[in-house]
This record gives sequence, C-alpha cells and structure tokens, in this order.
Amino acid sequence: MDSSKYVLNEVGKGLQMGLDSISNVTEKVEDGKLKEDLLYQYDVYNDLLQRVNTEITKYSDTPEQLNPMQKAMGWMSVEVNTLTDRSNSKISEMMLKGTNMGIIEGVKLWNQNPDSSEETKTILKDFIKFQEDTVEKLKKYL
Repeated sequence: MDSSKYVLNEVGKGLQMGLDSISNVTEKVEDGKLKEDLLYQYDVYNDLLQRVNTEITKYSDTPEQLNPMQKAMGWMSVEVNTLTDRSNSKISEMMLKGTNMGIIEGVKLWNQNPDSSEETKTILKDFIKFQEDTVEKLKKYL
C-alpha cells in the first residue's frame, strides 16, 4: 500500500497549494460571483484535504506539508501577476493554470499507481473530477 500513501501525500500537497493560492488571490477579487466561486472551490478542497488526512492515518503516517519555499513562491506569483491587472480574466487565467496542473498531476498519479487502495482511488477520482468541473466554471470569467 506504499502507492496509496504516496498518492495521498501528493494529492494533499496539491490541495494545500490550491488552498494557499485561493487564499492569496481571493483578497484581490472584486467581483462577488468570482469570489463566491473561489470560496466554494476552497471549501471543496478543504473537505478533500480532510479526507486525505483521515485516510493517510490508516498508514500510520502524517500528511506531508508544503515547504515554506513553495508557499512563498505561490504567494509571490499571485502578487506579481495581479500587480497591474486584477481583472476577472487575469485572476481566472491564473487559477486555470494551477487547476490544469492539478488535473495533469492527478491523472498521472491515477495512471502510475493502479495498485492504490480503493478509498485512495476514490479520493483521487473526486479530486480530478472536481478540478475538471472547476475549469469549466472558471472559463466563463476569461
């Protein structure tokens, strides 16, 4: 079940990065509907992260955390990218890029770890599906 532990840790780190990005960018969003959509995404990511954390304890492990450099780079990216343009289109574009990276990583985890536990696969499938749905939601703001 080592692949399950690996998958859960990778999904957990992706979710943490998403949560940090949403936290960093939400304060710059002026449009109420976009902010509402981002806060909904935050809530779902948080729920998925709780599922990851619960599942990983079955492997006598604690979830891996993002290192401080990764967090700082995420914050810096938001600051630089919204310095001159805080439009819905720019914010949506930034969030789409991150979400698409999450989909790519999720699908790679799925394909490369077929022996993961059923619960791990369910979490991963939910992670990928939600991000795919989020892409469709964010496209309307471009």
